[in-house]
Parts: sequence; C-alpha cells; structure tokens
Amino acid sequence: MRTRKLWLLTAVTAAALALELAALPSAQATGSAVSGGPEPLHVVRPGQSIQTAVELARPGDTIQLLPGVYRENVQITASRLTIRGAGPRTVLRPARKASANACGKAGHGLCVTGTAQRPVTNVRIQSLTVSGFPKNGIWASRTDRLRIRRVTAARNGQQGIGQELSTRAAFTRNVLRGNRESGIHIVNTNTQEAGALNARGTEVAGNRLSGNGLGVVIRRMRHVTVEQNVIAGNCGGLFVIGDENKPRAGALTLRHNIVLENNRLCPASNRLPAIQGAGIVLTGSAGSQVTGNQVFNNKGRTPMSGGVVLFNSFVGVANTTNAISRNVMNGNRPVDLADRDKGPRNTFTDNVCGSSVPAGRC
Repeated sequence: MRTRKLWLLTAVTAAALALELAALPSAQATGSAVSGGPEPLHVVRPGQSIQTAVELARPGDTIQLLPGVYRENVQITASRLTIRGAGPRTVLRPARKASANACGKAGHGLCVTGTAQRPVTNVRIQSLTVSGFPKNGIWASRTDRLRIRRVTAARNGQQGIGQELSTRAAFTRNVLRGNRESGIHIVNTNTQEAGALNARGTEVAGNRLSGNGLGVVIRRMRHVTVEQNVIAGNCGGLFVIGDENKPRAGALTLRHNIVLENNRLCPASNRLPAIQGAGIVLTGSAGSQVTGNQVFNNKGRTPMSGGVVLFNSFVGVANTTNAISRNVMNGNRPVDLADRDKGPRNTFTDNVCGSSVPAGRC
C-alpha cells in the first residue's frame, strides 16, 4: 500500500511540475534538427510578441500561437514560415497604438509581403482569428504559394483576406464574416492600371462567407478556381471584375458553389454602384467557366441583381466566350439568369432556372 501511495504521489508531482513548466514564458522550443524530424517550433503565449518570434524564426520554422488574445500587427517578409494558432480561441486584434511596422502603418492585421525581385514563398497561416482591423484582416502582396487555412477573418474595415501581385495561393476552409468590403479579395494590383495577372492556379475552396459587403471578388485576374464555397447573406456573392486592359481578365473556373440569399444592401460608393441581391456576377470577363453552382433567392433592385448575371464592365467592356452551364438557379429576383451586356460568343447550356433575360437561356 505504501509503495502504491508513493507511486501516486510521484505521478501527481510530476504532472504538476509539467503544468508549471508549461506555464512559463518560452521564446522558443526547438524540435529535432535531424533529417525527417519535426520543424523548429517557436511557442508564443498571450502577452508575448508574435513579431519577435517572426524575426527570430528561420525558413522552415513554425510559430505556434497558444490560445488567447494578441494585440499587435504582424509583418512577415521571410519565406517558408508557418503561423499556426490553436483554432478560434487564438485571436489577433488591434492594439491601442498600431505597430510601427509597415503592416501596422497600413492598418492591416497580418501582412505577408515580398518584392518584385524576391517574392515571399511558401508561407502558411492556419487556425486563428483576425478581427477588428481598420483595413484588411490578412493582406498579402508579391507572394507565391501562400496557404491560408481554417482562419476566421471577421469585422475588418476592408477585406477579410486580400491579396495582390501573387501566384499559386490557396485559401481553404476559412470563415469570412462581417467584413465591410469583401470576404476574400484577389486582385492584380491596387496601385495602378495593368492587364490581368496569371495567378497560376490560385484556389479559393471550401470557405464560408457571410455578412460581408461582397463574398468573393476576383479583379483583373486569370487562372483562379473558386469552388465548393458557401456564400450567403452578403450584398453580393461572387464577383468577377475585368476591364479593357490586356491580357483580359478571365480564364477562371467558378464551380460547385452555393450562393444563397445575398440580399444585404450596399449603397453606391465612388467605386461601385449600389449592390443588393447579386449572386454570381461577371463583368468584362473572357473565357471563364461558371458551372454546377446552386444559386438561390438572391433578390434586389439594383442593376446587377439576380442569380447569374453578365454585365458590362465599369468601362463598358462586354463579357465574351464565357461558358455558363449546369447551374441550378431558383427564386432569384428580378431574374435567375441575366445576359445583360449581350457580349459575343458566351454560351448557356443545361442550366436549370425559372426565368432568364433574354428568354430561352434556361
């Protein structure tokens, strides 16, 4: 009996010691460096600086954020880093005074930025919440193979997740809600006029987008796939925006999305007309495929209202050679399927809908 009690006391003491050690601040806990071992790991606790861990990290390292609230702006300019939280309980929010780095000065929460000569590559951001920033929750510029997964971006002043001048990104299984302008915004460049950028297979898949201005915006881009997202309760669902510049925006694949009841009203701004009840909208697109989507009950009285809508770009460029096929549309107002710009060589096949303009598109 005495031996058993001694064993139990030893086990309890060891467990208590382990918990006490785990509670101590730790700038870095390094994994095995041998080939095939785990990556070096930097553990950050609430009250410690994520930015400091980023600056200490080397390519291939992982920065593990424990549950809690972190109030700062984080700037990443190095390749092959992973920022990994512990799920929704790991929250990045604005500090009372923004960080002095470029991300903080711009009003974003977490930034991944490279240069034209040296893009930042293979950065991964996973399993955390980014909320309440004046501009974008996450902003990326000049990156390649950025991966953002299981992130919640909520109530930010512009985009939940925004990206420009970047290629081969993957945005998967994220939650984007209550962002003022859009949930996910992918653009060639925000600073100048230019032709569409070849995104080289950027993917937006399995996300949930609700209560934003627009759900997903693809502006002046080529070779992006948007699939299996649920886009509901925004002013507009999925927007493709092109213009007269060459190469043309397009060669996009929009498939198997659920686009439902995007009926909030976004008033007109200096950049956009009023938007309400717009499901999937193409403006100035060339050679895109819109296929297998379910588009229900998007209702409004604005020029782009309806289920699937082809509309002149804002500089008057028509859509051309887009294929609209095998979509199911119902309950959209004023119409389920609208070819409002009547651009050349767009095709409409095997769609199921109750009404179209011109008639006969269903």
